[in-house]
Amino acid sequence: MRRIAYVFGALAAAGAGTYLIVYLYRWQWQRAMICGVLLLVVEVMLFGLVTLGRLNRIEERLRDTDRRQRELDARQEDVLARLREPAAASEEKRFRWLDDPADRTYVFVPVLMVAGVVLSGLAWVVQKVAAATARPAERRLAGRLAVLAAPDPGAPGDLDDLPPPGSGSSRGRTARVTTVGILAAALLAALIVGLADLTQTRAEGSNENEATSVVVQVDLRGPDLTSDRKALAAQQIWESCRDSTAVPLRHATLGDLGDGMFAGVVRPALTEHDLMRLRGCLEDATLERAHLTVIAVGDAEPSDE
Repeated sequence: MRRIAYVFGALAAAGAGTYLIVYLYRWQWQRAMICGVLLLVVEVMLFGLVTLGRLNRIEERLRDTDRRQRELDARQEDVLARLREPAAASEEKRFRWLDDPADRTYVFVPVLMVAGVVLSGLAWVVQKVAAATARPAERRLAGRLAVLAAPDPGAPGDLDDLPPPGSGSSRGRTARVTTVGILAAALLAALIVGLADLTQTRAEGSNENEATSVVVQVDLRGPDLTSDRKALAAQQIWESCRDSTAVPLRHATLGDLGDGMFAGVVRPALTEHDLMRLRGCLEDATLERAHLTVIAVGDAEPSDE
C-alpha cells in the first residue's frame, strides 16, 4: 500500500511539475499557480509518507532492541545463577564435620579445639567478605558471558533475519540504486537543458507584416447567455490583456463575428513572443463564469492592405 501511495504521489508530482512549466512557458499565470499549489500539496504528502515510514522503522528497531535487551538480561541472570551455584553448594557443604552425630566419642585436645574454633571463625569471616565483594564482579562477568550463552530454543534467533550466504542481495541492491541514480541524473540534466533553452533571452526579430488578426470564442456559464453578455465579457478580457505584450495595443479593436466569435486586429504585427504572451493572457483570464479560447491567429501582409 505504501508503494502504491509513493507511485501515485510521484506521478501526481511529475504531472503537476510538467504542467507548471508548460503554463509558465505559455504565460498562463492562474493555471501555473494552481499547478504550483498542487505540486506543493503532493510534495508535503510525500514528505509525510516518508516521515511516517521512518518513524515506523524507528519504532520497530526500538521494539527489536528492547526484545534483545530482555533476552540479554535473561541470559545474564541465567549465567549469574550458574556462577553462584558452586558458591551456594560450597556454603551448604562447609564444616560438615561439625554436623556429625554427637553420640560419637572423639578425643580432642583443648588447644586444638580452641584453634579450630578460631580458624573456623576466621574462615567464616573471610568467606562472608569474599561473597560480599565478589557479587558485583560476578554480575559483570555474567554480563560479559551473556553474549556467549546459547539462546533460548523457543525464541527466534538473530541469524534468521540474515540473508543466506551467496544470495547477492547487496550487489543487486547496489546495481539498482546505481541505475536509478544514473537515470535520475540524466532526466535532471535534460530538464535543466530544456528549461535553459526555453527561458534563454534572445534578440527577437521584428515582424515585417502589417497587422496580426486574432479570432477568439467566448463561452459563458450561468443563466445570462445572451450575445450582449458575451460581447461584454469578450471586451473586458480583451481590454485586460492589452498590456500583456511588449508593445501596448493602442489601436487594437475587437469586432463581433456572431455566435460568440470575435476578431481582433493588432497593429503593428506581433512578434512570436508577444503573440504567445497575448494568447496566454486571453486563455488564462480570470473573469467570473467566462472562458475565452483563441481559435486562429494570422498575419496580414502589406500587399493585402
